[in-house]
Amino acid sequence: MAVHELYFKRQKNMMSESLDAYQYADFPMEFRVQVSYILMDVFYDIQILDLLKSKQSTMGFNGNLLIIVQHTDNAMRNICKLFCREKGRLSLKGKTNKVTQRDGYQAILEFVFSEYSTDDFLTIIELIFGSIENEACKLSFGKRENAKEISHQAVLELNQRFHEHGIGYQYESGQIIRIDSDLVHSEAVKPALQLLSNPIYKGAQEEFLKAHEHYRHGRYDSALTDCLKAFESTMKIILDKRDWEYGKKDTSKRLIDCCLANELIPKFWTDHFSSLSNILTSSIGTPRNKLSGHGKGNAEIEVPEHLIQYVLHMTASTIVFLIKAEESLD
Repeated sequence: MAVHELYFKRQKNMMSESLDAYQYADFPMEFRVQVSYILMDVFYDIQILDLLKSKQSTMGFNGNLLIIVQHTDNAMRNICKLFCREKGRLSLKGKTNKVTQRDGYQAILEFVFSEYSTDDFLTIIELIFGSIENEACKLSFGKRENAKEISHQAVLELNQRFHEHGIGYQYESGQIIRIDSDLVHSEAVKPALQLLSNPIYKGAQEEFLKAHEHYRHGRYDSALTDCLKAFESTMKIILDKRDWEYGKKDTSKRLIDCCLANELIPKFWTDHFSSLSNILTSSIGTPRNKLSGHGKGNAEIEVPEHLIQYVLHMTASTIVFLIKAEESLD
């Protein structure tokens, strides 16, 4: 499942700028085919692949793409059923009022090749790779001993393919999240998710992922709210872990003051970061309080995209700082 830098890719990279600006609605056929190869690597062993190669193609896509699928995996059936149930459909495509028997691996592939609803396409991708990680935990994939490595490589290649095609999404911590900058994602968002994967931060992790989910769907006011929740939850978890007293209904400002009082920020940084409370509450708490935390009345308040991007990134950076600062106290 390695991604190779072939000649045409090197030439393309030489002729273009680095991919740090993404698009979010176009999933080219090359990307879709590469996803199908990942699925074959995961769900089919060598014997089945040899069998498929020896047969003639039985399925086509607009006369251009021919793929052989003779094996239906239980995990794929479950994905189909879950998706259709939540969408209120009788089939993946949702264009028929008849129950279809094509609810397994072949139906998934057809969907991957032909679906042009961004939300539905990414939902299926998220379910597929969630299933891959779940199967790895059960050491499945034909009872292969390297199931976890297969899962890891599958997720790694998916994210590389997203980046390769300039598609602004990544699969992280069981969810598809939207990204806006390689640098910010690699230096802030990804480290924050890795630190929040510790079970003690489960609540904060869920809130942070919800913020990204709201952001991906354009629900910016809800994203602001969950950013603040994740930020406050992280501080409360650290305060509980250290048995530092605070009020259960304390706002972010009071929680920050408690962290400062207990020297979560070292004393020799106090002068330099004397305004940290104001910085954090103005970049995270205040936008939420002014734009999403209270009633809008008769006025429609539109949260600009650049603001939610900033708050998401600031939240990630702050979470990383707080957790690492707490770890440094040991």
